[in-house]
Amino acid sequence: MNLFLDSFWRALVYSLRPRVIALSFLPLVLMVALSGGLVYFFWEPAVQAVQAWLGELALLESLMRWLESVGAGNLRSVVAPLVLLMLTLPVIIILSLLAVASFMTPSLVALVAERRFPRLERRHGGSFWRGLLFALGTSLLAALALVVSVPLWLIPPLVVVLPPLVWGWLTYRVMAYDTLAEHASREERAELLRRHRLWMLAIGILTGYLGAAPGLIWAVGAMAIVFAPLLVPLAIWIYTFVFAFSSLWFAHFCLAALDALRSEAVAASTVPMPSPASPVPAAIDNPTLPHDTHADDQPRA
Repeated sequence: MNLFLDSFWRALVYSLRPRVIALSFLPLVLMVALSGGLVYFFWEPAVQAVQAWLGELALLESLMRWLESVGAGNLRSVVAPLVLLMLTLPVIIILSLLAVASFMTPSLVALVAERRFPRLERRHGGSFWRGLLFALGTSLLAALALVVSVPLWLIPPLVVVLPPLVWGWLTYRVMAYDTLAEHASREERAELLRRHRLWMLAIGILTGYLGAAPGLIWAVGAMAIVFAPLLVPLAIWIYTFVFAFSSLWFAHFCLAALDALRSEAVAASTVPMPSPASPVPAAIDNPTLPHDTHADDQPRA
């Protein structure tokens, strides 16, 4: 618990450093460029496809007719773009996490190691490409979990529980690997995951709930479509900053746990082993020495 809270406060302080804030703009630039290209080439066809899909839903069509009858028929034109925007949010979140893990986490881990653990040996238990493949595979599993759990979102309590849990699990899996890839060996990483799995998962879930905060930006409804050119970059930067904070939290937690693990190993190897008890030498009968027993046995005159 002490390590959990200590790493939280340290990550909070580090996240306000100018260096960290400056680093957060690199994934933002990449994500805005990527999303801008996708919008330019695919937005109109995607909106038309969503409109066709929504037109096949009888319940939604009845709702649209009712809105037209009460004078709110202009909402029909923004339903499809808003639905498309909601569908693309999971993709934006996953890509933001991958961008932070690829472009920010190595620098943030190096910052923490330089300031707090300069003597911590680097044993290179992971690599960039292996971490990238691991992150992509884990992201696909998280996306599948989100798709499967969508029907459960209709139950009011679960809609605010399931998505952050999925994001938390994804954050825990990706960040735990990336923060330990440079300094820990494979065996050490496995041991730390065994010891601190629940605490790392708790960090991921808490940051997953923080990552859900930018979703409030889209609560403005139809106005989100009007201000989308401004809201999308803002949401991406918030996602990026939250994941950067998560990376710092994992870096402080994991490197401190790794340092403690190695200290335990050194202490165990330097404890003197008790020496076995030396056997008591038995009396040796030296046949070369004379035994003057007869003189003692004879009675004195």
